Amino acid sequence: MHSPELTVVVPSYNERDNVARVVQRLSTALGATPFEIIFVDDLSPDGTADEVRRIADADPRVRLISRSSRGLSGAALEGMLSASAPVVAVIDADLQHDETLLPGMKAVLEAQNAELVVASRYLQGGDDAGLEGGRHLLSALGGKLVRALLGVHLADPLSGFFMARRALIERVARRVSPDGFKILLDIVTTAPAQTRIIEVPYRFRPRALGASKLDLKVAFEFAALVLAKLARGLLPLRFILFCMVGGLGLLVHLGVAWLVLQTGKSFLVAQAAATLVAMTSNFFLNNSITHRDKAVHGMRLLGGLVVFYAICGFGVIANVGLASLLFERQPTWWLAALAGALVGTVWNYAISAAFVWRAR
Repeated sequence: MHSPELTVVVPSYNERDNVARVVQRLSTALGATPFEIIFVDDLSPDGTADEVRRIADADPRVRLISRSSRGLSGAALEGMLSASAPVVAVIDADLQHDETLLPGMKAVLEAQNAELVVASRYLQGGDDAGLEGGRHLLSALGGKLVRALLGVHLADPLSGFFMARRALIERVARRVSPDGFKILLDIVTTAPAQTRIIEVPYRFRPRALGASKLDLKVAFEFAALVLAKLARGLLPLRFILFCMVGGLGLLVHLGVAWLVLQTGKSFLVAQAAATLVAMTSNFFLNNSITHRDKAVHGMRLLGGLVVFYAICGFGVIANVGLASLLFERQPTWWLAALAGALVGTVWNYAISAAFVWRAR
């Protein structure tokens, strides 16, 4: 077997019925080109990994990476860094990306001495007809937001279908977040300014089997990624997600306090009820969004909630204590309050990540 010239990375979650189709279509599209396919599976409960192993037993070009965490960006990054070939491509397992474009993308990469080739739905000759429901609008608005805020000059910066030189991926890997769903955007905004990027048009096909993974959590992660890039990487993506959840928790707190006050209860009762409800909502939102790849379930969910209550309680003490100390020394109330809130937030984020979700 010749050394592969191209590695095709296929992140997968609950795509068992598509695995054989992906291998067959890639084999047909790539023809005599020496290639390998790496499926990166996030412990799919539907048996996706078993199906990949079955095919890999008969086809040495097929490999499997089975991960204990979840997330499209992390899966794509791990697959690209595990590639044997000098050129890597990322393609979805749902067959919505047109695999027949891969030879042409490779030819463009080599002929134009590019480092990254992006398959674009929004160049002339391409379309996003395969997007379901409101995803058309979300994709278009997301692209405009990225171009306006981050200065990314691509027609389709949110594409999930691209090809790159492995050397580029290795160069940016340490600064690319494994969290989230928009790995291309992260690579483009992390790569050196002189990186040569070419776009080619493609038609986004309708999904034949399985279900879309796009949901409100993905939109949340996209917004956090944009904020992380605006912060020039100074703030971790998970911390931004944690703060966004905290912002929603503040709205929950105010809403519950107002409702309790309408019943004639005292402010103390309203504040206590609002605090408990807000902490509870924050825990469940962080479990499903901020730490979705390490989410706790079953009895660990109840234990995690209790630990989260305790951590947030100490966070309140740290918040009030520092704010009071600063106010005594420099009576600028808003500065003292801001410093206290920041310390409390960092404490809650760091300690809950370590003791509830076992994250670094």
